[in-house]
This record gives sequence, C-alpha cells and structure tokens, in this order.
Amino acid sequence: MAEPTRDDVDALIGPATPHFTFQLRARLRELVADLPAEHPARVYAEEQIELLDRLGYASSKAEQGGQESRSKPGWAEIPSSATASEPLPRKQ
Repeated sequence: MAEPTRDDVDALIGPATPHFTFQLRARLRELVADLPAEHPARVYAEEQIELLDRLGYASSKAEQGGQESRSKPGWAEIPSSATASEPLPRKQ
C-alpha cells in the first residue's frame, strides 16, 4: 500500500457519524500505525482521532452554523443534543 496521506485520512473519517466513530478511530489508527510520529499524515490523523473520540459522545460533528439555545422550549426532550465540540460527559 502507498504511504497514507492527509486525503486518505479525510476519506476515512469524512462520513463519520456518532454511531461508527470508534470503529473509524480504530481504522484510522491502523492506517497511520507505521508512520513516524512527526509525519504530517500521522499528526493530522492524531488530531482527527481526538475529534472522533469527542464525536463518540456526541450526536453531531457539525461545527458550522448556529447551535440551538438550550433554553428553547422542548430542548429537554431531545435525548442526545451534544456536538463533537461540546460532547456529553463520559461516564466514570
């Protein structure tokens, strides 16, 4: 296989959803496992792995656009409203 690139990382995580983040995280780790720590693709992959970790405890990775106010009527009835930028707290 050719040396992984930033585009390969993006292709792997582009369609990520909270349901599959941990599987994608594992595949991403495998993709860059043989690269040196300072390799640009590995550095980028490590950043994306952190995003996937947060996304696993969220309901969306959307970071663009406004977020609904938690004071909006009916918000308490939304079971999973966390984004990857503000994921739910992890259970200890």
